[in-house]
Amino acid sequence: MMVIKGGHRLTLFFLAVCAAARSASADDGTLPNGNFEDSPDRSQMNGSTVTGEYAIPRWKTSGHVEYIESGQKQGDMFLAVPEGAHALRLGDNADIQQQLYVTPGTQYSVTFSAARTCAQNEKLNVSVVPGGAPDEVSIQTVYTSSGWDSYCWAFQATAGVVSLIVHNPIHEDDPACGPTIDAVAIKTIYPPQATTDNLLRNGDFEQGPYIAPESQYGVLVPGRDGMDVSPLPGWKVRSYSKVVKYINSAHFAVPRGSYAVELVAGGEAALLQEVDTVPGSSCTLELSVGDAGNGCVAQDQQPMRVQASTTDRSMTVVYNSTGTGGSTRASLAFTASRSKTLVAICSSAYHTKSDYSGTRCGPVVDDISLVCVSQPPARRLLR
Repeated sequence: MMVIKGGHRLTLFFLAVCAAARSASADDGTLPNGNFEDSPDRSQMNGSTVTGEYAIPRWKTSGHVEYIESGQKQGDMFLAVPEGAHALRLGDNADIQQQLYVTPGTQYSVTFSAARTCAQNEKLNVSVVPGGAPDEVSIQTVYTSSGWDSYCWAFQATAGVVSLIVHNPIHEDDPACGPTIDAVAIKTIYPPQATTDNLLRNGDFEQGPYIAPESQYGVLVPGRDGMDVSPLPGWKVRSYSKVVKYINSAHFAVPRGSYAVELVAGGEAALLQEVDTVPGSSCTLELSVGDAGNGCVAQDQQPMRVQASTTDRSMTVVYNSTGTGGSTRASLAFTASRSKTLVAICSSAYHTKSDYSGTRCGPVVDDISLVCVSQPPARRLLR
């Protein structure tokens, strides 16, 4: 069942809450020893603590870095290893870096898995050198029952060789405290262009960050203020510390094509895109709303609700989800009033999977299009 409610004014909210021994060629996929399965140089280790900056093959480390094995415990707590048998733990003032061969001017997305260990407000700073200032990726919220999540970040190369750096900026009383990191991968992204058939770029989400073939959890796309390069080309994620999830058809129900976005943070994260429009033109915004087939049940008194807004008008799409997959199509007609029209998509409610695991979920959006037709000029009658 679907209910659409339209409003003639959009209340725009800004969501205070809606390097290695040798360089590696940046081919799509896991970076050389990006899963940290290559054995470290034990002569540069003190137990699990890394003491030499080149102890981890293909990586350079500094600060308090630990080489974690699956099943390793800190007190009574098992330390999460997202993939395989090993990961790195970035403690006090720790960073890891790897040099990459890239193409100047080309955009890349970096995917990595991370998990909290002993602090609530853990985060990582990600950057490339040469490049801009580091960007903060918050891993405070855990979105899956596995205890870890995959995140992504993007950059545009300004040189042929860059150093990818991941740094823990948080200082704790215990210098070992800090997030674990694993499965570091890269993907070249090709920003699509708008067309007359769709003014929105990448409305079908077929361009996005790297998802490992065996990954069953998707990739979280964090908000990033002033973001010029997005791992989800064409779109910006507006949020202070929350995310949207990029999912694929290999492990989720996707309305169309191979990829879609799941809105897992309620009104605390929104997809945004600004497009050029001709004032006075007649426009139609269309999108598919559904569920990912992942047991995210939301119906009856608490269905899924997606808010789709433009600068001139908005609608709420209500979708009753059984958690088994499916979608519906919705459209919104409006007249463009400005030369720039902002499109915003967000969920208005929080959802968790019905298996009581605590895994966060939400409505899936896909196949979003915006078509505008300019009104012909009025004809003058000759006398």
